[in-house]
Amino acid sequence: MNINLNNNLINKLLLFVSLFYINSIYSSDSFEFNLYNNYGIVGTIHTPSARTFEEGVHGVTIYKGTPNQTITLAASPFNWLEASFFYTNVTDRPYCYEIYDVVCQQDFKDKGFNIKARLKEQGVFPAIAIGFNDFAGTGIYSSEYIVGSYGINKTDFHFGIGFGLLDGSDLRFKNPFSYLSDGFNDRPTLAANIGGSFQLSRYFSGETASPFFGVSHALHKKLVLKAEYDSSVRPGLVPFRIPENDFSFGLDYLITDNFSIGVSYERGDYASFKFVYKNNPVKSFKKSEYARGELRRGDNKYTQLINNLEANGIGVKKLTETANSIGLQLTQVVHPNLRVVEDIIAQSARDAGITKDIKKDIEIANLLAVSEIDDAYRATASTIYERRSERKVNTNTRVQFRPFIASREEFFKGSFLVENDTEFIIRENLFFNTNLKYSLADNLDDLFIPPVDTFPAQVRSDVKEYLNKMKDGGVLIGRAQLDYHLTPFKNHHIMMSAGIFEDMFSGAGMEYLYFKPDTNYAFGIDIFKVRKRDYSWRFGHLGYENTLATANFYYRNYGTLPFDMRVSAGEYLAGDVGYTLELSRSFYNGVQFGVFATFTDVTYDQFGEGSFDKGVFFHIPIYGNLIDYTWRPLTKDPGAKLNRRNTLHDLLVRLRPIN
Repeated sequence: MNINLNNNLINKLLLFVSLFYINSIYSSDSFEFNLYNNYGIVGTIHTPSARTFEEGVHGVTIYKGTPNQTITLAASPFNWLEASFFYTNVTDRPYCYEIYDVVCQQDFKDKGFNIKARLKEQGVFPAIAIGFNDFAGTGIYSSEYIVGSYGINKTDFHFGIGFGLLDGSDLRFKNPFSYLSDGFNDRPTLAANIGGSFQLSRYFSGETASPFFGVSHALHKKLVLKAEYDSSVRPGLVPFRIPENDFSFGLDYLITDNFSIGVSYERGDYASFKFVYKNNPVKSFKKSEYARGELRRGDNKYTQLINNLEANGIGVKKLTETANSIGLQLTQVVHPNLRVVEDIIAQSARDAGITKDIKKDIEIANLLAVSEIDDAYRATASTIYERRSERKVNTNTRVQFRPFIASREEFFKGSFLVENDTEFIIRENLFFNTNLKYSLADNLDDLFIPPVDTFPAQVRSDVKEYLNKMKDGGVLIGRAQLDYHLTPFKNHHIMMSAGIFEDMFSGAGMEYLYFKPDTNYAFGIDIFKVRKRDYSWRFGHLGYENTLATANFYYRNYGTLPFDMRVSAGEYLAGDVGYTLELSRSFYNGVQFGVFATFTDVTYDQFGEGSFDKGVFFHIPIYGNLIDYTWRPLTKDPGAKLNRRNTLHDLLVRLRPIN
């Protein structure tokens, strides 16, 4: 029986919300041999499973198949949630754009975003997950699914129902959601220039749905055999050759805990290959090993305490004492977690023979991030030690690869750079930071196709002009920034900055933040006058300049579902006015996953393809370096922000992860 409801969109959203809460969410997956499939989603070969990796896991999957080659970056901000960004090259389909005939010599390029949420873990009944593929891209790979998984010993079985691209099976049946509303019967066709747009009316729509199923069996702890029935559309929007059948077989081999390879024979038609890097820095992150400071003749217990702390990367600015307590004013703390700092303080005190209660204030750039010393203590405390301000230089040089993907000229562009980051600590609240680059090798010299549009001003869409200059050689200035920090009143912080902030903009300005260490919220404003740098990466400028003013609100949830939220509103680089919503998950070792969306007074028609600015970002430490990558479906000028090295909130919450 059909139930005709007036608002199909609302009905669909209510349906999805109810599906998310049909069962409780458990903390870990029950199957030991989970692997990324060819498209960088936990599953079999092409089809997904109901499995997810534990929180903090991220991975890169490189797939070579027919007709597409795909790179996928995946992350698990929570045990029950998996998000991935993909970029694919589709052969046998030209990438033509308006008058640029040279592009027609290139294969078609596409990028998009996938998300999967596990609704329940395996128990008596199977694990269940719901997923959306390419839900914010062009929709070429657009599909939705509900899938269940049940593992027995070393074998994991999967069965699902697919919609969109996953609805291509000869076993298809009537869309079960159509019994709820006739609106689910119609799946809108792809329209022109919709890349990056959300198409809610497409989700779980279509006259029919198709089943898919797969199985994974661990022959060995390093060797997993896979087989599946693939329900993908044939040939569909992507020009897949009509396959011999719908069955695929594959074998995955785990070279190490972090690296694996896989081979598949897909649908009786062709062989494929994949390479996977997977890591969980939450587990692999090296914890600090306690080191006892040097003990010299004549040192008292307070000197020993200071030596112990500084030997473990904790600088002591001031030490005070009362009859019952010791007060430590700490600075230049290298550890990213308050719990680690507290453990080191406790051990250092024991080694120094100190039994008094210890109170601590922790300063970052002379800003109070942790406060335990109150006015009553200060009124009666006597100073035992106070360090003089000293100058210091921290520097780090590394070889880094900078990718530039989704170019209309070629599938993959990038450069190998030698980068140096140097911090000059002039005073404890005065810093000068530089970033210098030198290109060792790149393939950026043929980036010449101009952006589609530059509305309302060209502030980001001319990035190719900057990248082209890398081939000219010489040292490039990525940043040369002076920062001054002060706290004029308790919990009220100011940072004044000037210089070269980033690759494309320089200027001067200030940020104000109200931050109380024992609360989970903060708010502030920032005002910056910026100028567009010229393409040489030196000290020259182009004609464009603007004044940016933004109000910011921050909230941190420390509960069952930990997350960071930031809402900002104001004027953006291109002169448009609007607001940005940002949600992220941070871990104690610096790993961060997040999503954002920006809406400004630029209309959907003016913005063009994509409708509004949105994307995902990853901050991931790998081998001592940081992958700092932000993905947007399209590089557009509206909604663009100034890329600053640090904000006051970033500095002050660093010691308080919410995992």
